[in-house]
Amino acid sequence: MSGTLSSLALILGLYATGVFALPLPAKPPESMALRNVVSQVNDDNTITWRLWAPAAKAVEVVTGGTPESYVSHPMIKDANGVWSFTSEVMKPNLYEYFFNVDGFRTPDTGSGMPKPQRQVNTSLILVPGSLLDVRNVPHGEIHTLSYYSEALKRERQLHVWVPPGAEKSSAPLPVLYFYHGFGDTAWSALTQGRVPQIMDNLLAEKKIVPMLVVIPDTETDAEGIIPEDVPPAERRKAFYPRNALAADKELTQDILPLIASRYAVKNDADSRALAGLSQGGYQTLVSGMRHLDSFAWLGIFSGVTTESVPDFRVTARLDKPESINNQLHNFTLVAGEKDIVTGRDMVGLKAQLDRKGIRHDWQSYPGLGHEMDVWRPAWIDFVQKLFR
Repeated sequence: MSGTLSSLALILGLYATGVFALPLPAKPPESMALRNVVSQVNDDNTITWRLWAPAAKAVEVVTGGTPESYVSHPMIKDANGVWSFTSEVMKPNLYEYFFNVDGFRTPDTGSGMPKPQRQVNTSLILVPGSLLDVRNVPHGEIHTLSYYSEALKRERQLHVWVPPGAEKSSAPLPVLYFYHGFGDTAWSALTQGRVPQIMDNLLAEKKIVPMLVVIPDTETDAEGIIPEDVPPAERRKAFYPRNALAADKELTQDILPLIASRYAVKNDADSRALAGLSQGGYQTLVSGMRHLDSFAWLGIFSGVTTESVPDFRVTARLDKPESINNQLHNFTLVAGEKDIVTGRDMVGLKAQLDRKGIRHDWQSYPGLGHEMDVWRPAWIDFVQKLFR
């Protein structure tokens, strides 16, 4: 027994001293400018993706937002160990991608724009020329508020886009509350959703009215409601309903009072909007219907709905179409035509609203799935309807 322990101690010691450890990855040579090893948008709006991986046997760049839209592009390695692929001319947009290196998925380690996710495995690259750009216009501010949630019994954070000039005005503002999708974070609405840039640019064009945009974290991470603990096949049954109820309590008990205490805001339903995408769309439906007297504008973008995740209070509310029509100034439903994640949810909800005579705006995006190319345009359209 003592010999076994001695051998184990020797092996652990060798690992600790690096005798058996893998060699650390080499760095690009000091003589090579980093421009030669990182991805970039070219002057002609093509994109050249690059990855320095001299020991790799095969590398692809995979573009697209979801598995049904992924496209793999084989990359070529040069004599310096840099793999590259140059695209065709790309339309102005924010694109998602990752690298497949010998079967291992990795974000672009040479990029400064990872996609904000709970488990980061995707990168972003911006081709300029749209509302997503940072333009020379007055800019709002992004405030990050930390608070203790009495509903969740834990510390939390949220983000607030404050329109330019608000600090010099005492006029109360309307508020749009927005929930992100599953697996993302509140930062995703800022970085990938481009909420600050879109709002700055639309406001400069006088296409929206000044408003606050409040972005909570859709995942509550409350005890027993941790998304990483739930297999994907069980999310609709075991996770979404419980998380939605916890987030609803946080919204009404913590977030609404917090915003009212920190900012000059209008506190009537006509001056409050609620929207969300994917899982955040379910949150919008649950909280919007449960507290119909608190919101007059609802936007559900490719949302999980009660078609697959029942909620008895939402069902009871939908059975009273007259009260919904009297309360809501706008009820927007949006989905990608090829959405295999929540497409049935959205089509089913639309059919239910049609049967019950509940007024709504419906937009299906042809050829698109469960992706930001649906949600950013939907956001742009929705915010222009608000508080008019």
